[in-house]
Amino acid sequence: MTKRPSHLVLVGPTASGKSALAMEVARRLGDVELVSADSMQVYRGMDVGTAKPSPAEQAEIRHHLLDVADPSEDYSVARFQVDVATAIDGIEQRGHRALVVGGTGLYVHAVVDGLVLPGEWPELRAELEVQPAADLHRRLVELDPLAASRIEPGNTRRLARALEVTLGSGRPFSSFGPGLGAYPPNPRFRLAGVWLPQPVLAERIETRYRDQLAAGFLDEVRRLAPHMSRTAAQALGYKELLAHLAGSCSLDEAVDLAVGRTRKFARRQRAWFRRDPRITWFGAVANPVDLLPALLGDWSLP
Repeated sequence: MTKRPSHLVLVGPTASGKSALAMEVARRLGDVELVSADSMQVYRGMDVGTAKPSPAEQAEIRHHLLDVADPSEDYSVARFQVDVATAIDGIEQRGHRALVVGGTGLYVHAVVDGLVLPGEWPELRAELEVQPAADLHRRLVELDPLAASRIEPGNTRRLARALEVTLGSGRPFSSFGPGLGAYPPNPRFRLAGVWLPQPVLAERIETRYRDQLAAGFLDEVRRLAPHMSRTAAQALGYKELLAHLAGSCSLDEAVDLAVGRTRKFARRQRAWFRRDPRITWFGAVANPVDLLPALLGDWSLP
């Protein structure tokens, strides 16, 4: 039997330069195809605000799990798990390795650890989703503090889902599969992380928002607004620009809110990935592409 290839995973907080670094790795190694583990890049048309790889980049290196859902859909981790398994099977059949790149921790966990996903209790979910996010978060902290620590306090949909599972199943949401706190060895995947100094990352986040606005981010949100699901409308930057378009705040206020929310999210991403002992961290002073030689040295062998 042919030995299955060892796939690669590159993680880190938003705006840390993972995608640019992954492109350089793919160019140099030659035997990898890129697989996005980003919960918002799955949506068609959400291009500027998600920093999706350009058409030229996608033409140069084969990408997977981009543009697989309409923004009107509630794309879920369960659907991602099916889609990513299909993508990796195809990559293996072509004799290549997958390079999974992204910052959505639950998606990465689903790829590497094959999470056993819990059932659904729609009536309970409907009751929870109309409650204020702050109330949901306080309740989840009491019932499942581990899950609560890994969900944005203002994300009503995810908080309601965690409580739905916890209350409906009678066991913590974080306990499903190997559990969100379990990191069993998996020789099929070699994990690396990008680490930048926090002030550098904070500046990159703000600069990226300014660049995205100049590239048409607001027009993109205006075009998509009538068609966005609850999930898509929670995306970083999109939520704030939707509020601006609804007249709730000025454009400058929307950007400030988006920058602040994204910086908080990046800190949660760092905390999430830092717990995983399987990740080898590579730190750069400013430019993440400077990490290329070290990554290549670690990943060049099949």
